[in-house]
Amino acid sequence: MMKRFNVFKQTAIVVSVAVILPACSQKENHQQGTEKLVPAQTLTKTKIDSKSIDINPNRDAFFGETHVHTAYSLDAYLAGTRLTHDEAYSYAQGGTVTLAGKQLTRRRPLDFVAISDHAEYLGEMYSTLNEGALGYDNPLLAELRSLTDINERRKWFIKYVVSSNRSATPKHPPFFSGVQTTKSAWQLMSEAADRNNKPGVFTALKAFEWSAAPGGANLHRNVIFRDDKVPESTVSYIDIKREDDLWQWMAEQEAAGMQLFAIPHNSNASKGMMFSNVQADGSPIDLEYAQLRQHFEPLIEMMQTKGNSEVHRNFWPQDEFADFENADSIQNSNKRTFLKRNFVREGLKIGLTFEQKLGVNPFKYGTIGGTDDHNGLPSPVAEDSYIGSHGDEDNTVIARRTNNISRWIDGKELSIGSLAGVWATQNTRESIWDAMKRRETFTTSGPRIKVRFFGGTGLPTTPKNGNELVIQGYALGVPMGSDLNSGLTSGLISGTKSPTFTVHAMKDPQGANLDRIQIIKGWVNKNGELKEDIIDVVWSDNRSNDENGKLSAVGNTVDLTTAQYKNTIGATELIGSWTDKNFNAAQHAFYYARVIEIPTPRWTTYDAVRSNMPLLTDIPAIIQERAWTSPIWYKPK
Repeated sequence: MMKRFNVFKQTAIVVSVAVILPACSQKENHQQGTEKLVPAQTLTKTKIDSKSIDINPNRDAFFGETHVHTAYSLDAYLAGTRLTHDEAYSYAQGGTVTLAGKQLTRRRPLDFVAISDHAEYLGEMYSTLNEGALGYDNPLLAELRSLTDINERRKWFIKYVVSSNRSATPKHPPFFSGVQTTKSAWQLMSEAADRNNKPGVFTALKAFEWSAAPGGANLHRNVIFRDDKVPESTVSYIDIKREDDLWQWMAEQEAAGMQLFAIPHNSNASKGMMFSNVQADGSPIDLEYAQLRQHFEPLIEMMQTKGNSEVHRNFWPQDEFADFENADSIQNSNKRTFLKRNFVREGLKIGLTFEQKLGVNPFKYGTIGGTDDHNGLPSPVAEDSYIGSHGDEDNTVIARRTNNISRWIDGKELSIGSLAGVWATQNTRESIWDAMKRRETFTTSGPRIKVRFFGGTGLPTTPKNGNELVIQGYALGVPMGSDLNSGLTSGLISGTKSPTFTVHAMKDPQGANLDRIQIIKGWVNKNGELKEDIIDVVWSDNRSNDENGKLSAVGNTVDLTTAQYKNTIGATELIGSWTDKNFNAAQHAFYYARVIEIPTPRWTTYDAVRSNMPLLTDIPAIIQERAWTSPIWYKPK
């Protein structure tokens, strides 16, 4: 522990220097409407690669992907994926790729992508895919390249991947040809990112996934770098067994001048280990651990193909929107029984208890989106065009309705994943990464909903429009991802003022209308009990609360026989505010916003209608897509 803490102290200078560095897929994403924040003449410019790029100090929304796998991930290759990094970047930008004999072109290009192939077996995949590479002629790799039967590939997956990587002692398979192959793969990945990075147009972030799964518990992290300064190789679960040692490795890279962070995902499948009360060695979480975790992990993935990790209906019966992409079948493999502490909202509350005790919150997570797509397709997040996410495992309607995917989840319970949203000053590596580091991020379950969220004691309670809300938010309060008491809200400490939160959401221009915006508050009371409240802040269609304070449902226009809906209910834009009249200056708390759409068909319904099959009776036929902001935290002084 002392060695780890010393490394952290050594990197403090690097971190402080980094702070002073310079800090939307289609055209529609930059036609801000009421969110046009700053007159054009006030925009400044920066030069990158001899090109001038506008800097918007009030920030634009950019949409992207932080979690996708190509043929360089062994599990994806075994499922039939053959797309390379260059092809994945091309698809993200609107290019056409061929998958399983079909040509695919996304409707709307992305603004940024981080390809996160598994660090485990990267060298093995380099040997597999590149003729003439060290190890290419290994008989086992020749066998791998020749496998065509899905059942034979599944056996291969269990033998060489599952049996090792979901154990406490993972190791390289017998066809590994040495660390130089891993370095070669990482160099190839890094060069592809550089080729495809286009400052001001498209950002390609360098990244990899560290895929720890001790005892089958999911502790995976996507490691993302700020710029082109990266180590000569990645680090994997074979090299580093637990997250605290990963942060140690990250601290070493930081001390060498690199900037990086990690994003955990699938806390829903973590067996209670993602938000544990103890460290990897079983000792209680201490200050050093909390500092490292908060520093290197600013974000957590809220949702992906393997389910929604915000909440689960079994543990949040009072939350009427908790029954959303719950992915129950995850519990059928590897004893991944759901626990309340697996889910992000509970983790955020647990983090407050540690902050109360240690002064530092180890689970101070903003929210970010990703898909975990194993087809090599960054963020194919449209319910009406979902084609599966794990190659031959789920690339047909029948497979999606009947298969279990890689001993993980039933195909019919897979989600389309989620989309990462950031509020950044420009579309460059540095600006996108900085937005994520400061947690000015949001997640959507697929639609391109835009949402702003601010808190402070000086905020007006009746913002006129999105433009005014944002200008006032930055001038008089703090944005999502920030601390409420950051010098702008001194009245909080004495308890003489209650904080006000302002929120603004705009529908996806090509999607469904909005039902409502909620604010979720979590806090720790004087007895140390974890509490929460869900507040409907603003909603559509002139509805009102009933005598129990519950807002009536927005309605439902979905026609299940045609898989169509109408935007005759809901709103295109919602704006409002809420003041916390029950605020207690002595209590730790967090607040985040959740935007809910009107009901629309789920991908399984589109599949059934197109294929003239009956609707599945054990899966919701309709869903209400949504967006989540990063929290705003309050900490007593």
